[in-house]
Amino acid sequence: MKKIIILFLLLTLFILSACSNDKNEVKDSPLYNGKKLTIGVVGKFPKVREQNIVFKNIKLEDLSQENLASKYNAVFIIKEHLSEAAKAPYAKIYKNSGIPSFFIESKKSFVPFIDEETDYEEFPDSKSGDYASGYYQSGKEGTSWGFGLYNNTVNEANIKDVFSRIFKTIEGIDNQK
Repeated sequence: MKKIIILFLLLTLFILSACSNDKNEVKDSPLYNGKKLTIGVVGKFPKVREQNIVFKNIKLEDLSQENLASKYNAVFIIKEHLSEAAKAPYAKIYKNSGIPSFFIESKKSFVPFIDEETDYEEFPDSKSGDYASGYYQSGKEGTSWGFGLYNNTVNEANIKDVFSRIFKTIEGIDNQK
């Protein structure tokens, strides 16, 4: 009888461990462990794993009134504010702020945010599947990024991995200044 119980427990343990191995979840994603970053966020703060990230709420109107580079290492625009953030007056801000801007959950890439003539709603969805896109301009040179989710699967682990990679990108820009 003991052998049957032990066999049953081992079988149950094996099944449970196999079920917890989600193939659509990034494994061993490195944490950002660089310098402390302060990020202005238009919208709700993202959930991240890092302790060295400080988020501060800002409003879209604040983008034009503040010297962003003196207060923040980057700006995040969250999904609910993307359409408004793509309006023409903000394009110059993203290009001249001196810090990178990231557009979280935009299916449109960075283009409608930096092109004053482009309407966000009419711009076609990008086929890249990126979860976030970013843009930074230094002088006349612009750089853009796309950050995709592991296996294009939306889950907490994969989203946190995207933010860790974004933080590493921000640090790289800071080190170039």
